[in-house]
Amino acid sequence: MRINACGVCRTDLHIRDGLLDLGGRDFAVGHEIAGTITRCGAGVPDTWLSRRAAIYYYEGCGHCRYCLTGDEHLCPTPRAQPGFNADGGFAEYICVPVRNCVPLPDHVSTAEAAIMGCAGSTAVHAGRLATIRPGEWVVVYGTGGVGLALLQYARNAGARVIAIGRGGARATLAHEHGAEYTIDATHEPDIAARVREITGEGADIVFELVGTSASIRSGMDMLRRRGRLVLIGYTQDTFQTHPIDLIVREVSFIGSVGATLSDLHEAIDLLARGVLRVPVALTLPLEDFETALEQTRKGGLPGRVVLAP
Repeated sequence: MRINACGVCRTDLHIRDGLLDLGGRDFAVGHEIAGTITRCGAGVPDTWLSRRAAIYYYEGCGHCRYCLTGDEHLCPTPRAQPGFNADGGFAEYICVPVRNCVPLPDHVSTAEAAIMGCAGSTAVHAGRLATIRPGEWVVVYGTGGVGLALLQYARNAGARVIAIGRGGARATLAHEHGAEYTIDATHEPDIAARVREITGEGADIVFELVGTSASIRSGMDMLRRRGRLVLIGYTQDTFQTHPIDLIVREVSFIGSVGATLSDLHEAIDLLARGVLRVPVALTLPLEDFETALEQTRKGGLPGRVVLAP
């Protein structure tokens, strides 16, 4: 595949910073990949040639219980994972199994489709695990790429949505993408209290994308009884709580990592139908990857940074 676009994800920074231990290998990062198929291996129909596709970046072993049930992202012995243990999208070309290629409709932007490879599909996966019901109050804590996708996914599921993040352009973008309320985390002294004020009892679901001990605690405190806290973001912080805090309110913690191939297919379908879209805030050439990473680290951009090799 000739790579036409690769989104820059915070996970790329985690890999660069050593937060993820990947065994000390040297490889090109980047896992939000879309491009044009230029060559096909044996057994792959030539009809794939010149087609655009987004890439699913997990390749499981194919025979464990997780792979056999469609949860290949949980495979304990995965094969090559572009951007994690093999060369990824910060490159001009990549070789991937045809099964991992999700074809793109003609009207879909290649750059926006690349973003679905992680941000969009991660949102679909987390939303599916949380079982969003119509009329529920959903809080999206963090308004980066995954957060923006989750806002739209939750709104499409019939939920009422509150976005927590920085003010300014990010808050405007959150409103445009489905948030009924936005809370500026840099100025609100008690975020959990503000959520309870808006909802009356607390949120049914909190999608926590920041990953600090303070944000996780705040997310837990804003839940109603029997609420669900979905943990997606992470940092070097740890989090401690007493079991009774969960037991007496019957609160559920749900971990959500990445996505399945089916989730990516759904994300591309939602993008094609105009339901799910993470805007491209900045496009840079491949040689400016350092700038792309630093812009992502700074945050605050109204959308995703994309490299165009």
